[in-house]
Amino acid sequence: MADEVEAIVNLAPIARRSMQELEKSLGTISNPFLRDGLQMVIDGYSAEEIRDILNTRIENRTLRERAEANVLRTMGKYSPAFGMIGTLIGLVVMLYGMGAISTQGKDPMEVLGKGMGAAIITTFYGTIMANLIFNPMAVKFEARVERRNILQAMLIEGVLLLQARKHPLIVREKLNSFLRPRDWRKPEETK
Repeated sequence: MADEVEAIVNLAPIARRSMQELEKSLGTISNPFLRDGLQMVIDGYSAEEIRDILNTRIENRTLRERAEANVLRTMGKYSPAFGMIGTLIGLVVMLYGMGAISTQGKDPMEVLGKGMGAAIITTFYGTIMANLIFNPMAVKFEARVERRNILQAMLIEGVLLLQARKHPLIVREKLNSFLRPRDWRKPEETK
């Protein structure tokens, strides 16, 4: 996010001079969200329109990405249940096998141990899948969504500051509020 702050601060003097110069700088912007916001400034959208359009994009992206995280949450929720179903099936198979022991002359404890081990392992796998794979992935997806939301909210503020033709120092201070204090850059630290 600090790089995006620098990009916006570097655009502030250009935006203060003229929108034509800002338009020439659009090709240097790699972030599509920022580029779209700047294009709206150049095209003459009002601050309210820019904020409304870009916030709508954030909301809809958030809904799409949270739906993906919810799929993982659901998989994590049902994995232990499927493990239990596997255990029940394994127990049924084990009990059928125990019924056949007397006719085959096998040691009942050996058959019981192997069958019980195979039956219980499915519960273990279901729990592992839920707690080490699906739920952590869902948390990671949700954290990524929140980071993108903060970044894009910062970009909206930056675009609106450029539209208002604020001084680069004001732009920097306002956008630094979105960063951790250790990530703040002072004007003399740039480049």
